[in-house]
Amino acid sequence: MDQPRRPSLIIFDVNETLSDLAPLAGRFEEVGAPGHLADLWFASVLRDGFALTVAHSPAPFAEIASGVLRTLLSGVELDREVDRAVTHVMDGFSGLGVHPDVVPGVEALADAGLRMITLTNGSTQVADRLLSRAGVRDRFEALLSVEEAGPWKPAAGAYVRALERCAVAANEAMLVAVHPWDIDGARRCGLQAAWIDRGDRAYPAYGAEPSLTATSVVDLAGQLAGA
Repeated sequence: MDQPRRPSLIIFDVNETLSDLAPLAGRFEEVGAPGHLADLWFASVLRDGFALTVAHSPAPFAEIASGVLRTLLSGVELDREVDRAVTHVMDGFSGLGVHPDVVPGVEALADAGLRMITLTNGSTQVADRLLSRAGVRDRFEALLSVEEAGPWKPAAGAYVRALERCAVAANEAMLVAVHPWDIDGARRCGLQAAWIDRGDRAYPAYGAEPSLTATSVVDLAGQLAGA
C-alpha cells in the first residue's frame, strides 16, 4: 500500500458508501418477500450494470434496478401484484438516510478545506435528496452520475469524466468507496482511493490495493488531516 497524499479532490461513491441500504430489507418484507433478497437484488443490479457496460450498452440504474427486481419478485408469493411491489421497493431508495459517520466525517473534511464531489452509478437526483436530508448538500461542489459519462464505474471513462469536469489530475484525486471493485477501478486509472471498511472485512487479494483503509468517513478525515 502506497503512502497516501492529501488529495485536491475527494470523489465519493454514493450507494452503500454514503447511503445506508439496510432499510430496503424492510421494503421487501412489506410486500411479502424475504428481507434477505435486498442484498441479492443490489448485487444483481451491479452485475447487470457492469455487464451492459462491457457490452457497450449501459443503461440507467433505475431501469436495471426495476427490471432485476421484477424478475426477482416474480417467483415470490407477494401480497400485491408485482408491478406495485416493484414500485414500493424502488420508492424506498428516495427515503434512504446516510450512515451515522457520514455527516461528521463530511463536515470534518469540508472544514479541512477539501473539495468534495459525488460520482454514482445511480442518479444525481437520489444523491441530491440523500445529502439534502442529511444537511450536507452544500459541502459538495458537484453531484455527478455515470449517466452523463456513459459507462458505469469501474470503467475508466466514468472516473476520467469526473476528473475532467473538476479539472483535476488523476493523482490529485481520491475516490472514497466501500466497494473493492470501485477502489480497483479508480486505482487502475491513477487515482488514490480510500476503502471505507465498516465491517472489519478482508480486502480481496486480486484487486488493486487502496491507498488507505478507514473504518468510517470520520476516520478518513482524521487520517487525511495527518497526510
